[in-house]
Amino acid sequence: MTAQMIDGKRIAADIRAEVAERARILSARGVRPGLGVVLVGDDPASQVYVRMKTRACEEAGIHARDIKPPTDIGQPELLAIVDELNADPAIHGILVQLPLPGHLDEREVTERIDPSKDVDGFHPVNQGRMSQGDPDAFRPATPAGVQELIRRTGVETSGAHVVIVGRSNIVGMPMSQIMLQKEPGANATVTVAHSRTADLGAVTRQGEILIVAVGRPGIVRGDMVREGALVIDVGVNRVDDPSAARGYRLVGDVDFDEASERASWITPVPGGVGPMTIAMLLRNTVMSAERTPSAAEVGAAASG
Repeated sequence: MTAQMIDGKRIAADIRAEVAERARILSARGVRPGLGVVLVGDDPASQVYVRMKTRACEEAGIHARDIKPPTDIGQPELLAIVDELNADPAIHGILVQLPLPGHLDEREVTERIDPSKDVDGFHPVNQGRMSQGDPDAFRPATPAGVQELIRRTGVETSGAHVVIVGRSNIVGMPMSQIMLQKEPGANATVTVAHSRTADLGAVTRQGEILIVAVGRPGIVRGDMVREGALVIDVGVNRVDDPSAARGYRLVGDVDFDEASERASWITPVPGGVGPMTIAMLLRNTVMSAERTPSAAEVGAAASG
């Protein structure tokens, strides 16, 4: 068996086009979606990611407000920036790029964000509402993107056994909650494994759908994949490659060549899950803006 490729770039482009149309409709109502992005310090990977988000916002008709405090900013000053964005009616979504420098408390910063503007879906209020099946709760962008990729293959998830390798609060744990929901593209039986799972291969081979998000290149080999499984590789890892122009190449957590011989569907790295993360963040931002009344609507309500 040779797996069919899941083209994350194409699917993400489709979603971004849908988002742009929704943003256009909002703008006609007098509401331009706005995203506030806070990047502390000069981490190269974070800088690249934020530039990509800002460019994607511009293309979708979303106003992006970039705030770049110095690396040594204090906790009170960073919280004040979040408070300012919370109070700004032109900002419908807030994203504080993680990781933060070690002297800052990430949990306190995340919990300071207004849950109604938490388009990253990391606030405990949104995570709790999501786990309870609230369809209006913002979902973390990467897990939501993974679910969308699975949906668009047409593979039935209801009653399927989904094995997730990875237990982070960013991907693995919310992914498990999403796939358990009573809704299309979910309603699955879910097993969560991780790097410390004994005989990991025995667990992963049970997965009709296998989602891997550990951050270790090639942790899942071909013989660890069930024949005919749908494989989603969330990992993005740099490995040295002298033959590459940059001296390295990007690989996933799954051995792509080996797994492709056993899987029915598989995501590439890069070009699979990565593009979906930004697309789903934009979707969340527009969703937040759609819940905001326009100035005309506010005026009509006040006069009525």
